[in-house]
Amino acid sequence: MTTPHILLIGGHGKVAQFMTPLLLARSWAVTSLIREQAQVPTIEKLGAGQPGKLNVLVRSLEDVKSEGDAAKILGEVGPTGVVWSAGAGGRGGPSTTYAIDRDAAKAFIAASVSSPSITSFLMVSWLGSRRVKPSWWSDADWAGARHTFTQGLPTYADAKLAADEYLVAAAKKRGHGFRAINLRPGLLSEEPSRGKVQLGRTKTYGGKASRELVAQTAVELLASGYRGGWLDLLDGEEGLKEAVERVTREGVDVIEGEDVEAMGKIEV
Repeated sequence: MTTPHILLIGGHGKVAQFMTPLLLARSWAVTSLIREQAQVPTIEKLGAGQPGKLNVLVRSLEDVKSEGDAAKILGEVGPTGVVWSAGAGGRGGPSTTYAIDRDAAKAFIAASVSSPSITSFLMVSWLGSRRVKPSWWSDADWAGARHTFTQGLPTYADAKLAADEYLVAAAKKRGHGFRAINLRPGLLSEEPSRGKVQLGRTKTYGGKASRELVAQTAVELLASGYRGGWLDLLDGEEGLKEAVERVTREGVDVIEGEDVEAMGKIEV
């Protein structure tokens, strides 16, 4: 069996830094893609004493403007799976947000589905990234999500939704055997993980998700048999392993209610 090799995009981010040693602890290989040479020592420390192999690759996502640009990086790394945990984080204004959170993300998605050796793509997104009110949310929950989308962080929200829908279209194009996992946490917090989640249909929009818990959930999903879909995530009371087993067994996908047919027509 081939040892998984994960290209972790946005490797210097807080969620990705939690994720890196968890992946390496499974004896997987990780290539952490980061923005600046000065960040290398921080990432290298994450691999100390771990059984998996860690590589660090310095590239600017702002330079990734096409599927071809992304494909060159994938060809250099040779991963079996890709994790998108990157974002502009407010740097550079709307143009930078769109360049990274939408355009570079779409480029890596397109290049990944075009690579037969890549079998999974996990994107860390946001649970408010949708066009239609989920049936399990209250009107107040939906109003809160729409406020963020239209007034709070409109550029970020728009870029995220574009990337999320593109991943759906790309996975449909690739077909069976490719796992497109969209992990959609709520408001990120610095609190330590309790290992307890709401995963799938969350009870509310307005909750928080520990960054450490997001990382733990992402790794559990990658290691599981979950076939792909949208999964919202908040801190909760269900054990993480049990929750991942549940969503895998039940095939949970909270894309329910969205216009999946229209997403499938997006050109990839």
